[in-house]
Parts: sequence; C-alpha cells; structure tokens
Amino acid sequence: MKFGIANLSIIPVRAEAKEQSEMVSQLLFGETFQIISTRKNWCHIIIDNDNYEGWIDKKLCNQISEELYLKHKNHSAIILSDMFSVAYIENIKHPYFICAGSELPFFDKSNKSFLLGGVKYFLLDENNINAVSIKNTAYQFLNSPYLWGGKTNFGIDCSGFVQIVYKINGIKLPRDASQQVELGKTLNFMNEAKLGDLAFFDNDEGKIVHVGIILNENKIIHASGKVRIDTIDFNGIFNSETKTYSHKLRVIKRIL
Repeated sequence: MKFGIANLSIIPVRAEAKEQSEMVSQLLFGETFQIISTRKNWCHIIIDNDNYEGWIDKKLCNQISEELYLKHKNHSAIILSDMFSVAYIENIKHPYFICAGSELPFFDKSNKSFLLGGVKYFLLDENNINAVSIKNTAYQFLNSPYLWGGKTNFGIDCSGFVQIVYKINGIKLPRDASQQVELGKTLNFMNEAKLGDLAFFDNDEGKIVHVGIILNENKIIHASGKVRIDTIDFNGIFNSETKTYSHKLRVIKRIL
C-alpha cells in the first residue's frame, strides 16, 4: 500500500481513470489518502476522511512515506473555516489559495505555520480557528454553484455541502446522501426538527437522492442549482421561485 496527502487546493476525484469521467468528489488541501493501485497516468485512491474511492491524475498525486502518513493520521489537524485563505511554502512566496474544509496539520498558532507532507507552510492572512455554528458555516456557502462531485464554494453538490459544513464544525460525515442517512436519530414528525438537523429526500424508486440542513422557521439550506434557502414542510422542499415542490421528504435525522 502507498500513501499520499493533497498539497494542491482542490484535486478532482473521478469515477474512472480518464479525464472524461464524471467527477464524483474532490480532495481538499491537507487531506490524506491511500493509493490502492495505479493505471497508466492514474491513481486509484481511498480518501481517509470518508473512505470514498475514486481516481486522480498521477500528476496531482503527492506521495509520502508510510512513516509520514502515519504521523499525519495520528495527529489532529485543524480545519480551515474561512471561505478561503492564502498559504505559502517557507522561503517561497508563490501562493496556495486554500478553501474551507482544508486541513492544516501540525498547526503552530504562534507563527501561523503548519507542516504538510514534511513541508513547512505559513498562512499569509490571519486565520480564525474558532469553531462556528452549523448555520453560520452553511450561510458562507450561499449562492455557491451546484457541481456534481464538488466540495467547495466554487462548486458543490448537496451531500458535499452537508459534509463540508459538518467537517468545519468538527463532525465527520460520509460523502453521499445515501450514506449520511444511515447516521443519527430519526425524527417522527416535521415539527420536531431543529436547527442543524438533516433532511433527506427520495425519488420515485425510494432512493435517497438529496439532503439539506434544517434552519429555523421551516426553512432549509441546500445545494440545488446553487446553495439556496427554501421552505420545507412534511411534503418536502417548496421552491419559492417556481412555486412547486422540488424534492419529496423521506426522513429527518438528528446528528448533533
């Protein structure tokens, strides 16, 4: 088994070993992964954060030793909560623009430095390490465009949105809505829902196909076309623009 750590802002993870394949997720700066196999110019990986599998371009694969990998695995990294920050390698001023959800391992608050894959980086701007609420974090993604497989405010899908918002707040969730729905406590009625609960929605075949975060006053924030706020009731999500129900409610789960 070989190992790696993302040293680029965003790395697309594809379903198959080719550029034309759909992007099913993304590796964010500082996330570690295992390399299962290689095929020509591609690496088949498992992302440690959520055990998600996919293929990344070998040119984007930053391989590290098993010893260094285990050091990262056994050390808790801080999670970047700002929408984006700028980092640079010691003595090299070329910037790395890193987004919310990125991991900064071995962070030193005294000089805002961290070690990633044995390389020392510094944050160019002040980075707020304090935890933020689920709601405030989610609001920072408002109007982010929908992107299948995306996990950043430059493009994000529904389950990636939920995963990153919770990750920033110190809670790890699986990647897909069909996996996330297996967690937490099931609520029996819509009026039991509280801020931060997750609402899941199914299609005509009963498959979970959408997820969003419950807000106050029968509102939900979710990624559909863009990250947006809509009304929710026992039927599902009511889109105020189209005046129709866009998603059929299946279940509400309490994770917090």
